[in-house]
Amino acid sequence: MPVFPRSLREKTRGLRHELSGIEPNGGEGMEKNPTVMKEAMLYEKMGDGKVQCCLCSHRCQIAPGKRGICAVRENRDGTLYSLVYGKIITEQIDPIEKKPLFNFHPGSRSYSVATVGCNFRCMHCQNYNISQHPKEYPDIPGEETTPEEIVKAAEHARCRSISYTYTEPTIFFEFAYDCARLAKEKGIKNVFVSNGYTTPEATRIIAPYLDANNIDLKGDDTFYRKICGARQQPVLDTIKLMKELGVWVEITTLIIPNHNDSEEFLNWAAGFIKSVDADIPWHVTQFYPTYKLLDQPRTPVSTLRRAREIGLKAGLKYVYEGNIPGEGGENSYCPACGELLIERFGFSLGAIKMKNSRCANCGSHIAGVGMP
Repeated sequence: MPVFPRSLREKTRGLRHELSGIEPNGGEGMEKNPTVMKEAMLYEKMGDGKVQCCLCSHRCQIAPGKRGICAVRENRDGTLYSLVYGKIITEQIDPIEKKPLFNFHPGSRSYSVATVGCNFRCMHCQNYNISQHPKEYPDIPGEETTPEEIVKAAEHARCRSISYTYTEPTIFFEFAYDCARLAKEKGIKNVFVSNGYTTPEATRIIAPYLDANNIDLKGDDTFYRKICGARQQPVLDTIKLMKELGVWVEITTLIIPNHNDSEEFLNWAAGFIKSVDADIPWHVTQFYPTYKLLDQPRTPVSTLRRAREIGLKAGLKYVYEGNIPGEGGENSYCPACGELLIERFGFSLGAIKMKNSRCANCGSHIAGVGMP
């Protein structure tokens, strides 16, 4: 999802400044602000000044003066610091369907925030200009803010949730964690949109404050190693653990021609999701060429149709086609009788034929959180 126009960011920043009593600077200081340092959570000292980060499954061993793979966690004299705490690069009020979360408070709004940085190097990243920035430049751009300001802005905007998104939320874990705890006290839900590379330790820390997580299941292990610079198994482990810990999970697979569109992979992915929980919604979405993966075409609609058929045949109850508004694959249908439950066009909702989380036609319970 592309980074938002600066004017939109200025509007939300202006709202935060108004709430906090701070005079806005019009964004003039974004690149000039000094790097904010906060001692990192989840790391171990190894001797000789080295540290091991235990936040994501890379478990980087970082020498003094060096940064981890994410390029936003730095070892300074044997202490690991987060360089992005409170350094928000973008924020926006979004429909929850944009995350995408379809069985989680449908029709609600989510206050979305991000910092620069990522622990993956996906060749098809839509937000590469912010996710990969610290790997190419030494500075850490963003506007300094606090968890209190973010939560106040979300509350003032009447957002049902706060989403940590657009870049990988694991890499700004400390800030997301502090925001999430405050938000929970205010009755505001918390959402991760994640690559799922969080360690079990980090997952267990954030889960009590996390209400939903849309996790990418990108491809097989070869895909992860070649396209993302990672491994598949930690992602599978995170999906299972998040579900086990009571977090509402939805899964997205961006289907890329000639990379992860084979019948073999799609059947395997559907089977894996079913083995965790048949109620997990699976979003199979259309790829379009971007960043370093410009040699593949946009995903044919027929491929998404086939992926959806595979998911339903495997026993998944909710399979959605993404990035192709108006084609019908975004709608929610009753898994018992096939009745249309929620009609969608892009991020907008149409007819809703549910009551008290049940199908209006047959009365079957529909899985989700905050369903109509």
